[in-house]
Amino acid sequence: MMSDQQIIEGCAKHERKAQQLLYDRYSRFLLGICLRYATDKAEAEDILQESFLKIFFNIEDFSGTGSFIGWLRKVAVNTAITHYHKNLKFRYHVEIEEFVSAETGVSSFEEDFFTADELHKVMNELPAGYRMVFNLYAVEGYKHKEIAEMLGIDTNTSKSQYSRAKAVLRDKLNKLGKLKSSYSSGDK
Repeated sequence: MMSDQQIIEGCAKHERKAQQLLYDRYSRFLLGICLRYATDKAEAEDILQESFLKIFFNIEDFSGTGSFIGWLRKVAVNTAITHYHKNLKFRYHVEIEEFVSAETGVSSFEEDFFTADELHKVMNELPAGYRMVFNLYAVEGYKHKEIAEMLGIDTNTSKSQYSRAKAVLRDKLNKLGKLKSSYSSGDK
């Protein structure tokens, strides 16, 4: 079995076998990242394909100082952001002012268990800008200033979109939890 270092060296020489091994080893991981930013699986697969093209053409940019998987993740996230910007004009756009949702106290989901599919569906119901900011901040760990620079928005816009995304998610998860509990109590 080839090590990551051997795969990197092979990919830098454009060896098909090394590229296939890299794809086989990391495509599921990277698809999971792409799914967080895409509206559906087909779009996520497009982002994944673009990511691998960038990885294969720029693998010599990996310096070896950080983790390889971290570098791959960063390429996928940046590709998703680029994809978002390219397709922004084709998406239904909701202005922030039109989509006001007040936070209604603290909600607890301790008793609610949601499947990955349910959580993915709820995330995909967020407006694209909210989902992008939420993923970059809550999942990827970027600061609002970094997100603002990456997306070409104001830092306060990033903060407000994150806050509103949380409120919308909380509301949708509350409704889903109530719906699930009414199903389970109705079966008794």
